[in-house]
Order: sequence, then C-alpha cells, then structure tokens
Amino acid sequence: MAITDWPKNERPRERLLALGVGALSDAELLAIFLRVGVTGQSAVDLARSLLDEFGSLTSLFAADRPRFSKIRGMGDAKYAQLQAVLEMARRALSEDIKARDVLTAPTMVCDWLRLTFSGLPHEVFGALWLDTQNRLITYEEISHGTLTQTPVYVREVVKRALFHNAGAVIFAHNHPSGLQEPSRADELLTRSLKEALSLMEVKLLDHFIVIAGAPPYSFAEHGLL
Repeated sequence: MAITDWPKNERPRERLLALGVGALSDAELLAIFLRVGVTGQSAVDLARSLLDEFGSLTSLFAADRPRFSKIRGMGDAKYAQLQAVLEMARRALSEDIKARDVLTAPTMVCDWLRLTFSGLPHEVFGALWLDTQNRLITYEEISHGTLTQTPVYVREVVKRALFHNAGAVIFAHNHPSGLQEPSRADELLTRSLKEALSLMEVKLLDHFIVIAGAPPYSFAEHGLL
C-alpha cells in the first residue's frame, strides 16, 4: 500500500508536522528523505530494508557510492542527495561552533565529530584549530592511513598550529575497527603533542576517538591529558 493511501495521522510527513521530528522512527525519517518507494514497497518499507541492509543510519550514511547505488531504488541521484544533506548538517554545526566557545558546546562538537568521522573505512587524524577564545578557526585533516593506524608527526602538527595562529586545539581520530579505548600509541602521541604545543602556548583541550554507534571517547574526561 502506498503511503498516500495511509490515514493522514500515520503518514511520516504529517506526523513530523504534527508531533515534531523527534517523534519519528529512523525508518520514518529516512522515508521522508526517500519520498517514494519502489514496486511492492512503500517509502517506509524501502527505508526499513535499507536499515536492515546497512544495520544503522550511521553505516548507511558512511556507505560508499558503489554499495549504496546497487540497492534497488537507489542510485547516483539519491546518493548525491544524501551526501548533500550530510554536508549541510556538518556545515551548519560548524557555523554554530565558530560562533561560540567550544567548551560551552561539547554536545555540538561531538555531534560534528560523529558526522565527520563515523563510518570511514580508514583512520583519519584531524585537528580543530581554535583561537584564544576557544572559537573554531578551522578543521584540518592532519593525516589518514589504514584500518588500524595513521602516521602523525609532531613537528608537522606544530607547524600547522603556527600557520593557523591557534591558541588551542582539539584533536580527533577514528577507529574503524570499532574499538573505542585508546591504544598505548594513542596515549604517547597525545602526550608528545601536548608537550610540544605547550612550548608554543597552544593548549590541547581534548583528544577524541570516534567510532560508529557510540559517543566519542574523550581523553580529557578519562584523565589522559
């Protein structure tokens, strides 16, 4: 049965307008994005199939173009639309972060990190460079590597801090393996970066590890800075 044949109070779009976006399930939200289904499946049915296929919204968002486009009813147009939606969300959060002290908006920073890092098939190490008021100057990818490691050179990080005239920094990297705990190498690198940057009067505010399906792991919260 097509969604247009459903009672109005059961249709995802009408439910969103009447009850707010938080009242909708993942499948209902995805159905609004899809707009239409395929033969034999409503948009909600198709959304449920996609969630079953990928396991979660996070994994769906992180899917590469070939895997996404091979799903019946999907294709390059839908893939482009989805990537545009995700990028708009990242940019909107980035604009909000730039307008305030990041220490007053930890949830916003974590949301941005999850949008940026979750689901990547390889490790990426990045830096959110901040001014002396802890407002975002820019985000910069420092390096990317393999499934389990990425090379980071302290000297190069210090050079980037000076280039951006940063007063503080938040580092973040992902663990595609799904292991959230920092490795010994992660801890040693963080300590080396903190010591080198302190000589330049750049404060290391935090270092986050991002995995799919969980809040980012904070070095500061776990007493590792």
